[in-house]
Amino acid sequence: MDPSFLPFLLVAVLAFANGTNDVSKAIATLVGSGITDYRTAILWGTAWTVIGAGLSASIASAMVKTFSAGLIQPRLIIPSSVALAVMSGAMAWVLIASRTGLPVSTTHALTGAIVGAGIIAFGSIGLIWPAILGKIALPLLLSPVLALTLSVLLHPLIHRLAAKWEGTCLCFMPAQRALIAIDSQGGTRTLFQATAIGQPVMAVPSQCDRAGLGGPTIGLDSIHWLSSGLASLARGANDGPKIVAMLLLGNATAAWPSVQMQVIAFASVTLAMGLGSYLGGMKVTEVLAERVTKMDHAEGLSANVATSSLVLVSASMGLPVSTTHVSSSAIIGIGLLKGRQAVRWTTVRDMVLAWIVTLPAAGLLAGLAYLILTAIF
Repeated sequence: MDPSFLPFLLVAVLAFANGTNDVSKAIATLVGSGITDYRTAILWGTAWTVIGAGLSASIASAMVKTFSAGLIQPRLIIPSSVALAVMSGAMAWVLIASRTGLPVSTTHALTGAIVGAGIIAFGSIGLIWPAILGKIALPLLLSPVLALTLSVLLHPLIHRLAAKWEGTCLCFMPAQRALIAIDSQGGTRTLFQATAIGQPVMAVPSQCDRAGLGGPTIGLDSIHWLSSGLASLARGANDGPKIVAMLLLGNATAAWPSVQMQVIAFASVTLAMGLGSYLGGMKVTEVLAERVTKMDHAEGLSANVATSSLVLVSASMGLPVSTTHVSSSAIIGIGLLKGRQAVRWTTVRDMVLAWIVTLPAAGLLAGLAYLILTAIF
C-alpha cells in the first residue's frame, strides 16, 4: 500500500466509526416516541447526516484549525505517525463502544487520542494545555448541562403547542392558494389564502385527508421528522470537520493544500460517515430510544430542538461540543420532568462511565498505536 494513502484510509474508517455511534443521537426520539421503526429512522438520519457533513466544508475552518493545529505546540515538527496514531486510537475506541451499544463522543475520543499520542511523542510540554482545557474540555463539560437545561425549559412551551395542535394537520392547497387547518374531527379552517385583485376570497373547501381535501399535509409527526433531520444535519456539520482535520495534523499528508484533495477529503468523510450510520447505527439507537426514558411526541420534539440548536450554534462558532453528550442529556432532561423514577439510572450510569472512560481509553490506544507505528516506519 502507498504510505500516502494510509491517512485517507484511516480518516475514512474513523468517519465510518463515527457514523455507527452518532447517527442514533438525532433519531432515537423518532423510535422512542413510536413515530417509526428503527430501520426507517436510521435511513432518515443517515441522509441528513450526509447533507450536514457535506455542508460542513463551508463552515469548517474554525473547527479544522482547532483540531489540526491548535492543541500541539506549533514549534514542534509533528511526524505523520502521531496523526496516524490519533486516528487509530479514536477509531478503535468508537468502534468498540458502538459494538457494545455505548453512546460515546468522537470529539472526546479524538481529544483523548491527541493527548495520549502527544504525551508519548513530545511529553506533556508539547501540548497546549490552555487550548485543550478552554477550547475543548470546557465546551464538553458545559454542553450536557446546557442541553439538559434547554430541554427542560423548552418542553413546557412545546408541550402546550403540541396539546393545542394534537390531532390537527395543515393542508397546503396550491390550486386555491390556501393553507387550511384540519382538526381531529375533520373540521376545516382557512389560515391563509392569497387572492388576486378583484377576486373574492374563496369559501373554505368542503373536501386533505380527514376532510377530503387534496394537497400535502403537515402534522405533529411531520414537525418531529423535520426536527430529527435538523439534528442529524447539525451532527454531520459538527463532526465532519473534526475528522477531516486529522489529515492536517502534522504532515500526515502533503497534498492537502490542493483544492481537489480538500474536496476528496470531505467527500470521503461524508460518504464513510453515511455508510457507518446506515450499517452500524442500530445498537446505540436502541439504548437511547428505549433504555433511558419513555417519550411521547412533544418530549421527543423538545429533545431534538435542544440538540439541533446547541450543536448548530457550536459548529458555526468552531466549538467542538459532543453531539452524544448534548443529545443524551436532552433526553435525560425530558425524563426528569416526569420525575426521577421515569429515568433508567442504570443506563445513565453506564453512559456516564463510558463518557469518563473515553478520554483515557482513546489516549492509551493512541499511545500504543504510536509506539507500534514508530517501530514499523
